[in-house]
Amino acid sequence: MSTESRLPRALRPFISGQYRLLVVALAASLLSAGAWIVAAAWQVIELGGTPIDLSTVAVGASLGLVLAVLVGGVVADRVPQRRILLVVEATRSVVFGVAGLLAWTGVIEVWHLAVLSFVLGAADGFFYPAYSAWLPALLPEDRLLAANGVEGVLRPVAQNAAGPALASVLIAIQAPWLAFVVVAVLQVVAILGLGLMRTTPLRRELEADETHPLRRMALDLREGFVYLLRTRWLFATLAFAIVLVLVIMGPIEVLIPFAIRDQTGGGAGEFALVLAAFGLGGALGSLLVASMRLPRRYLTLMILAWGVGAVPLAVIGLTSSLWVMVVATFIVGFVFDAAQVVWGTLLQRRVPPAMLGRVSSLDFFVSLALMPLSMALAGPVGEWLGLAPAFLIAGLAPPVLAIVTLVWARLGQDELAHPLDGVLDATPVTGPEAAAGFAPPVDERYADPDPPDATG
Repeated sequence: MSTESRLPRALRPFISGQYRLLVVALAASLLSAGAWIVAAAWQVIELGGTPIDLSTVAVGASLGLVLAVLVGGVVADRVPQRRILLVVEATRSVVFGVAGLLAWTGVIEVWHLAVLSFVLGAADGFFYPAYSAWLPALLPEDRLLAANGVEGVLRPVAQNAAGPALASVLIAIQAPWLAFVVVAVLQVVAILGLGLMRTTPLRRELEADETHPLRRMALDLREGFVYLLRTRWLFATLAFAIVLVLVIMGPIEVLIPFAIRDQTGGGAGEFALVLAAFGLGGALGSLLVASMRLPRRYLTLMILAWGVGAVPLAVIGLTSSLWVMVVATFIVGFVFDAAQVVWGTLLQRRVPPAMLGRVSSLDFFVSLALMPLSMALAGPVGEWLGLAPAFLIAGLAPPVLAIVTLVWARLGQDELAHPLDGVLDATPVTGPEAAAGFAPPVDERYADPDPPDATG
């Protein structure tokens, strides 16, 4: 019996030494990101800020992400992804250090945090496409689901549990400035991990022409948009995601700290506990999916998981019990992250490698395009309507959206026509697509007979 066959499915990516280094870098990066969430939120509260002020900081991060992610996708398909990630992690270290210095000297203001959050969001806009495009170059196809599951475990454990817990301890010891400084140092671990890795070749043959770089970027983006619009499962999922994000992200990011403070009398420690529950749920959900094969009805289960999984949010605005909030966020994290592992694997399995960076960036851009609006609306809605109505909307609207999406896009037919739970042969690509460096998606052997149009 081979070493690989003896290992649980979820651990098989760790056979690769390069992947192990990537996981170390990713864990350090996510830990610092999680600590930043709590430190920034409590810095706003210590400054006497309101939900609207916290909305401003959250809008900065989401706006930076949305504005940068399309460029990040083009760059990820043209520049070795390792180099992109190194620049991103170095930038994040500088931002955390600046926040620590401003807070330590007592001159920090809400607008400082908003600007720094914008830079972090822009850095994330380059990180996500580069990471998504690089992973299939480091691992064989049959380990991608497990690797996405590992990321799904790391993200909630480090970003939603360990990071916030670390920040709450440092805030209790001193103040938010100490948390900012510590996470700036943590970024050095991420930089070292990436620095020890090898640069892999791009999985795309770049055309040699004299096209102006800006025009070439526009053409690259156009190719990505055309692929998105002509690929029904991708278009439908992102259409669902953009509305889902509008409904749920603002209440989750902006209103939960105030629900904890106003309804339970809790502080930074209780906020960290709720985030830890969300993270633990997400880790277990990701681990479960990483240990399995892709489900046969992967699109149906994924959309329903995101829709029905939001229902526990409705409880948060109605309870004064901290443990009820903890259970609710645990369930949301479990279901959402389990579905996210499937989604990340779908992109890497069904999108041509030469376009994966751009499609990953379009995934973030389209699905998160309304995040700034969600953040901006959450504070005013929470103050004008109250926390309970805001969380009721966040919990009860998504299931309806999920059912409408499945019926409208006929995703059940698509997943049956394109199974991913077996060995699939690839059809050779010829003509203009081959000249452009397109590799065939492993299961996209049939043209979509009914691509969506602009009116749905």
